[in-house]
Amino acid sequence: MCERLVCFKGSWHHGRRMSSAGPANLVQRVLSGEQRAVARMLRRVDDRTFGYLADLQQLYPHTGRAYLLGITGTPGAGKSTLVDGLVALLRARDLRVGVLAVDPSSPFSGGAILGDRIRMQRHCLDDKVFIRSLSTRGHLGGLSRSALDSARVLDASGCDVILVESVGVGQDELEIAQVVHTTIVVSAPGGGDDVQAIKAGILEVADVLAVNKADRDGADSTVRDLEGMLSLAPAAAGPWRGHASHAAPRRTQATPPRGVWSVPVLKLVAAREQGLEELWRACEAHRAHLNETPAGQERLRAKREAELSRVWRELVIEHAEHALGELLTQALERVGSGEDPYVLAQALVAQLADRPR
Repeated sequence: MCERLVCFKGSWHHGRRMSSAGPANLVQRVLSGEQRAVARMLRRVDDRTFGYLADLQQLYPHTGRAYLLGITGTPGAGKSTLVDGLVALLRARDLRVGVLAVDPSSPFSGGAILGDRIRMQRHCLDDKVFIRSLSTRGHLGGLSRSALDSARVLDASGCDVILVESVGVGQDELEIAQVVHTTIVVSAPGGGDDVQAIKAGILEVADVLAVNKADRDGADSTVRDLEGMLSLAPAAAGPWRGHASHAAPRRTQATPPRGVWSVPVLKLVAAREQGLEELWRACEAHRAHLNETPAGQERLRAKREAELSRVWRELVIEHAEHALGELLTQALERVGSGEDPYVLAQALVAQLADRPR
C-alpha cells in the first residue's frame, strides 16, 4: 500500500493507492443498502483511499433525505448509553438507523480504542442498524475529518436517521453543529463546578439540552442552572444558529418570536430509557423548525456553505503540498534548524502564487 496524488477534474487529491480498486459497482451496492459494501465504502472514505472523492461525487445526488442528529457533552454524561436507547426507540418506529461514534486518538501513537460501540451490542445483529466507529486521527473539534463524508455514505445507503456521537471534550465542540441538523448536549448532575455550565461553547452549541442520570441527587438543580443560563444568553452567535435571545426568563416567555428556536431542557435516565420519547419529540420539533422557518432555512444554508469551505480547504492544501513538493520538504528541514517559520511560510505562498496555472 503506497501513497500517491491523484487528479480529479483538475484538482489534486491526496489518496492512498490500494492493491485493488474494488468492484466497479461498489457505489451501486451502497445505494442498494448492502452492509458489506457500506462498510467497505466507509473504510475508503476514512482512509482517503484512491478514488474515494469520485465515489462521494456519485453518491451525493442520492443524499439529503436522512436526519442527522448529533450527541455531544462532557465525558461520563452517558452519551453512548443515550445513543443506544435512541437506536432502540427509532427501530421501534421501523426507521433505518446509522451510528457514527467518534473516539479520540492518541497524540503519541495515533491509535484509538474504539469502545463506544461496546454499549450498543444489542443492535449488532439488526440489519437495519449500521454502527461505525471513527477515530479523530488528530482532528480537532470533537469529530473526525471524515465524519460528514461518512454520514453522506450512510445517507445514500438508505438510513433514515444518522446519530453522530462526538468525542465529548465539552466546551468547544462547535464543529458538530455545522455537521448535523440537531445537536443534543448531554450533561449529568454532580459533574463538578457549576461554572462549567455557563461556558460559551457547550451552551451555545445546543439545540436540545438533556440532563441525563436524572435519578441522581442534584438533577433539578442542574436543570434550573441550565435554564437560568439560557435566560441570560445573548442573541444567536451567527446566522447558522437561530436560537432565541432569551432576553426575558424562560418561564415568562410563553410564545417565542416566530422563526426563533427556544432550547428545551429535558431530564432523562438513558440507562432505563426514561424520557427518550420526550427527547425525540423535541428533536422532531427542531427538525420542523429547520424546514419551516426562515431562521431554520438560513441555518441549513450556512451548513452547506460550511461543508463547501471544508472540502475546498482540504483540496487546496493537498494541491499546494503536491505543487510545492521538494520546496516544502526543504522548508520543513530549515524550520527544524531554527529558521523563522513566518518567513518560510510566506516564501512558500509566494512560490505557489508564481507557479504557472
